[in-house]
Amino acid sequence: MWHLYHFPLCPFSRKVRLALSEKGVAFELKRADPWDGGDALFALNPAGRTPVLHDPEYNRALCDSQAICEFFEEAIEAAPLLPGTALQRAEIRRLVALFDEAFFADVTHPLLHEKMKKRLVLKTSPDAATLRHAMRLSHEHLDYIDWLVDNRRWLAGAQLSLADFAAAAQISVADYLGGIDWSGHEGAHGWYRVMKSRPNFRPLLSAKMEGIPPPRHYADVNS
Repeated sequence: MWHLYHFPLCPFSRKVRLALSEKGVAFELKRADPWDGGDALFALNPAGRTPVLHDPEYNRALCDSQAICEFFEEAIEAAPLLPGTALQRAEIRRLVALFDEAFFADVTHPLLHEKMKKRLVLKTSPDAATLRHAMRLSHEHLDYIDWLVDNRRWLAGAQLSLADFAAAAQISVADYLGGIDWSGHEGAHGWYRVMKSRPNFRPLLSAKMEGIPPPRHYADVNS
């Protein structure tokens, strides 16, 4: 069985968890905190970053969330996450990159640093100005999701795709950390509630980071 090295609030690990579950791939979770990944993680990925997917039976390891998702997209035909024509697949990859890079840099990473790393590792208080700025930028990203769901059935088109999982993974971490305000974003909020209600999303809603409780609404699929 595959072993997935992750930590509970890693958005890229969450994207992989959603994709693997959608594909029907069995895996076992292995905890690897980013500030103390341990020898096992660094032996598999010298960069010390999650996610890492390791097959101990065949001693093979996959690093980087997109590389992992693309590997299983090529290896398993069931539940395609990059469906459609070459042009449609390019749009999916564009949106995945947007959420993996821009949303993470603008929203998820600042929240993780201020509300998780400062609390658990640095033992300092979060910077209010940084948090306000991340919240402002989150509204810009939610505005774009509003537009996407107003014009498409799913974020990248007519079918559920890896773009939906990439976006939902980032938003789920930001929401856990209290960084999402759905006011004025009915379209995005409705799409996210649909994502939360999917069976493969339930394990993410039950995942907890010690010492950092989520808001009361976090695990409610109707909120």
